[in-house]
Amino acid sequence: MLQDFMTILSGLAGGIPLVLLHFGTVLGLLLAGVVLYAAVTPFHERSLIEAGNAAAGTVMAGAIIGMAIPLAVLVATSPWIVDIIAWGLVSVLLQFIAVGIVSLLLHGMRARIEANNIAAAMVLAATQIAVGILNAAVMVPN
Repeated sequence: MLQDFMTILSGLAGGIPLVLLHFGTVLGLLLAGVVLYAAVTPFHERSLIEAGNAAAGTVMAGAIIGMAIPLAVLVATSPWIVDIIAWGLVSVLLQFIAVGIVSLLLHGMRARIEANNIAAAMVLAATQIAVGILNAAVMVPN
């Protein structure tokens, strides 16, 4: 029994630094992606969210989930930090492209979000989540 416990402790001691490195890497990528996303979108999510704008909150939630899904898959499928960083940056970039395309298709997205148009926000958030899911799927090694 003591030997089993010592084996478990030894495994944890060896694995925890790697887990923390991987988690810190994807958390950093997610945080950087969200900050960059908020900086480049045509509306000011933070102030809108603080004012109680549910549409802005919905869009930001979609962005966070859409970026987190492929990052989670990267951590689950790749042991290499460089791989996670490179493909993580690609996944964040794809989110920006998705927002750009939806904004082009739905004219006046900024005004819609600022006017608390939940329907427009849901379309944008759903697109971000869908792109995240598809992005994650293509990143899984065959």
